[in-house]
Amino acid sequence: MKALMKLSPIAVIAGLMLAGIDILIAAPLSFIYASLVAMLVDRYKFSEILDAALENLQHFLIVFLILQAAYAVAECFMATGVAASVINIALSAGLTAKLVAVIALLVTAVLSIATGTSWGTFAACAPIFLWLNHIVGGNILLTIGAIAGGSCFGDNIGLISDTTIVSSGIQQVEIIKRVRHQGVWSLLCLLASAVAFYIAGSMLGLPSTSGSAAEAISAIPDSVWAALAEERASAVTLLELVQEGVPVYMILPLLIVLGLAFTGVNTLICLGAGILASFIFGLFAGTVSGYEEFFDLVYTGASDAGSWSIAMMLWVGAFGGVMRKMDAFDPIAAAILKMVKNVRQLMFSNALLCLLGNAALADEMAQIVTIGPIIKNMTESSVEGSPEDLYTLALRNATYSDAMGVLGSQFFPWHCYMVFFIGISVAVYPLAEGITAMGILKYNYLCWIAVISMLVLTITGWDRFIPLFKIPSEPQVHLKNRA
Repeated sequence: MKALMKLSPIAVIAGLMLAGIDILIAAPLSFIYASLVAMLVDRYKFSEILDAALENLQHFLIVFLILQAAYAVAECFMATGVAASVINIALSAGLTAKLVAVIALLVTAVLSIATGTSWGTFAACAPIFLWLNHIVGGNILLTIGAIAGGSCFGDNIGLISDTTIVSSGIQQVEIIKRVRHQGVWSLLCLLASAVAFYIAGSMLGLPSTSGSAAEAISAIPDSVWAALAEERASAVTLLELVQEGVPVYMILPLLIVLGLAFTGVNTLICLGAGILASFIFGLFAGTVSGYEEFFDLVYTGASDAGSWSIAMMLWVGAFGGVMRKMDAFDPIAAAILKMVKNVRQLMFSNALLCLLGNAALADEMAQIVTIGPIIKNMTESSVEGSPEDLYTLALRNATYSDAMGVLGSQFFPWHCYMVFFIGISVAVYPLAEGITAMGILKYNYLCWIAVISMLVLTITGWDRFIPLFKIPSEPQVHLKNRA
């Protein structure tokens, strides 16, 4: 009964979100409910619960900085001509509605590997591909799903990604060996997803001819122009720059961000360089008239991040801290050890536990630092085998923590990832209608393919057909109570 009580806050936040209540309301209510459960079941004082919430929020501090920089980059890229240059180059190359989601997936996958952040990647690419999607007549949810999946791809496998580093550190495995272990599987998921996006574009009947920027922009009604000017002035500027044309060199700020990221430069420096470069090249191109106007762009982006997204993440982080304080998943871990009959079943259960933890904590890093030690201890305490085989299991546990955290985030409407993706999509593309978490999930083929294939390959043993991805099975390894 106590175990069910401790897990009930998951049902509360899920129910509130599915009922259509905004996360900024659902998260505080869930935090209050989780706090009451912790006080009633474990007899914690409220001061102890508050300390746990604040401790968990420490993981979010760097994310808050990246978030504000990411919003500022998106604003600057829209208003200075960076996004317009990419759109015009893509149109001149003959990009069609059937291909826009495929290209968005591949570009964001590369950029996310380079930067190590899905947040920054999504913010930098959303204004480019959402408006490009509008011009060529693509499907908005299909394109958002592609950007979201590609952005998460590099966050799961990138050498400089914080989730890659932390998940590998908790399992005490080398990052490069972990990336090598899952590398072929990850690339296969990416390629399969690219094919899925192309097939979806064809089945949706999207046009196969290159779109006309002039026709698409001229078709926007005056009432929409007025709404755009009020809600997002930089979107109006972006469309005007696409019509007027900008120098090709305005793509350089985006290339600078990519180049710095591939050399291992810190994400904040990469994003800051993108902002500075858009200002400098914008002065040469005439898209920026002076520093005061440019500072207004940075201010608008940063304030948008703080007005809603950061407030939401604060409550989500506090909720996750209370769940950690209650050790809500310990009873589940004990039940798993009693039920599993072999090592593969244990590893499959580890993956499911990571997914459940991600749903409960609504943050991938909170899941990694909470569930990661649990699955590590479960595996080490119950499995016997050679040091090499046990190390391979640790590599897979690190992959579970990261993949089920970053890629699995797309399955939960209340997860901070989904909230961020929807928030920034609406911010940079105010024409959007009907953008919902479930709509994005429907078309996020990368996350579907990655999560499902991970579970199926683990439980069936078919991972042996993927190079470097096989984990040892009986009799190489065995449960101690089954020796």
